Amino acid sequence: MTRPLLLTACLTGLFCAGFAMFIDAATDMLARNQVLVVSFISGFLGSIFAQTVLARWRNKE
Repeated sequence: MTRPLLLTACLTGLFCAGFAMFIDAATDMLARNQVLVVSFISGFLGSIFAQTVLARWRNKE
């Protein structure tokens, strides 16, 4: 159960990091490594939160 959760969170984090690189190319506000790290962590934690909430919601029905 933990492995799919972490895999999905990592994929979401990588997607967010890639999207942030696109945004970073369009606007030059932060250093590139800062954008990558913040975006990956945001996507990773957001994915874990969403999966946890949805799993609890599905189990209640």
